[in-house]
Amino acid sequence: MKTYLVGGAVRDELMGLGDSDKDWVVVGATPEDLIFQGFTPVGKDFPVFLHPETSEEYALARTERKTARGYKGFVFHADPSITLEEDLVRRDLTINAIAKDEHGTLIDPFDGNSDIQNKIFRHVSPAFKEDPVRILRLARFAARFPEFTIATETQILLEQMCEEGEVDALVSERVWQEISKGLMAESPYRMFTVLLGCGAFQKLFKNIEPKYLDERHQEALKASIDRFKEVRASLAVRFAVINYIWPIAQTLRVPKECIEMADLLAKTYTTLCNSIQLKGEELLSFLQVCDALRRPDRFDELLLGARCLVLPTHDKEGSKVVLEKLDTSTHHIKHMQKVALSVDHKEIALQAIKQGLVAVQIGEAIDQARLKALEAAMKKL
Repeated sequence: MKTYLVGGAVRDELMGLGDSDKDWVVVGATPEDLIFQGFTPVGKDFPVFLHPETSEEYALARTERKTARGYKGFVFHADPSITLEEDLVRRDLTINAIAKDEHGTLIDPFDGNSDIQNKIFRHVSPAFKEDPVRILRLARFAARFPEFTIATETQILLEQMCEEGEVDALVSERVWQEISKGLMAESPYRMFTVLLGCGAFQKLFKNIEPKYLDERHQEALKASIDRFKEVRASLAVRFAVINYIWPIAQTLRVPKECIEMADLLAKTYTTLCNSIQLKGEELLSFLQVCDALRRPDRFDELLLGARCLVLPTHDKEGSKVVLEKLDTSTHHIKHMQKVALSVDHKEIALQAIKQGLVAVQIGEAIDQARLKALEAAMKKL
């Protein structure tokens, strides 16, 4: 029995990226061998085990055979006779098909280390085209490593996979799993350019009309994404901003917090841009619509999203003016939120209860106190 470190951990070590999650391949063993040594079986489709001390994943060397369309249409086979090379050849990219033995010696049958040095994404074998998830994974890797280019033969294969309909078998949950990782990577825009370039985006997001894919919208999307780094935007904010320009939510199974942020940004963006013009009751009502007084942290996220969003326009100078105006407006509305929050609503409620007021009247008393504080603050400004 021999054990090898494989995949991302070896790749990231060669790239000098520090610690990554470690995955191991075991050659020459049976499930019973590992269970006898204290490993815990967790794999349903193929034998994967957790180390009794480190909880790292150890998988038996395996081969796989395509039996149906889609990313689930595989039969896996694992037994002690399968070699390390037979296991590695079924992996997606050469940079992920490198192994390291217990002595630190690299086993690199597909020259993945050279592709790392030359910054190239290259598929290991024609089996790449059997799994449509690999298109998403490659796009996600492109977002993480934007300096890498796609090998010509791999680009051709991506386009063939889209033309032959493999992408159609992907389900929304699996698409979101990869898209969400790409959104949090170094250059999310690169993920979309890869998907557009091979035709996968058009198949995955059929609801998006061609007009949303024109140069204006793509420039706006890139400019918006470039602002994410400045504010360290969360996944919910990133999704909301992108969905404002490209309505991708309709075809993805997206977490509730992302959908809520996207809906809130769409509903409030125009008013946020002009919030400095709001007076009295309008201002209080808008803060309540944004739930800024009950959920101030989410309101901060909303303001970040608004400040990241660059609208599609032919007038770049006008777009710059809008962003400057928005910065002023968001600072103003943030100040007014603090004013409203400074009102001691608990004390007001306590006094109202002593007076025998009911819940609706208590709420009205708190609103009146907040309105009075906002109007006083606006007079000072």
